[in-house]
Amino acid sequence: MIAAMETPTLRRADPQDAAAVADVWLRSYDAALPSVRRAHPDDAVRAWFRQVVVPGGCTWLAETGHTVTGMMTLDGPELAQLYLDPAWRGTGLGDRFVALAKQLRPAGLELWTFQVNAPARRFYLRHGFREAERTDGARNEEREPDARYVWSPGGPGTGA
Repeated sequence: MIAAMETPTLRRADPQDAAAVADVWLRSYDAALPSVRRAHPDDAVRAWFRQVVVPGGCTWLAETGHTVTGMMTLDGPELAQLYLDPAWRGTGLGDRFVALAKQLRPAGLELWTFQVNAPARRFYLRHGFREAERTDGARNEEREPDARYVWSPGGPGTGA
């Protein structure tokens, strides 16, 4: 149980944060997507975060004390990664990351999520994204059917 007084700080990830960010991604993926085969083992995922994601992207993290509780990566207009420590799901932390993404990319955002991830799909719809495309998964490494969502300012559900 998360204490109500604990409010994570959102900040840009530094290279020394890569291991903790990767660990949040691994825990979140495994908890949220137990039926989806990961394309890469843990060590390869950690190397990808260390060598590619954190140094090359616009990666943000949520931190409580010295513990990373969530992460988000933007790649141009794409919300490429948004993963929370499983204990932080449903606490509003994901809402804060989406608000930050919209602030950083006011012209619009797009993202992909697996079709099997119904909670994520509902989350993005609630935040004004709309489903734009579904695929059979042939273009992703997991070969899992996915869906592309887009958000544009002033679109349905944005409150604008």
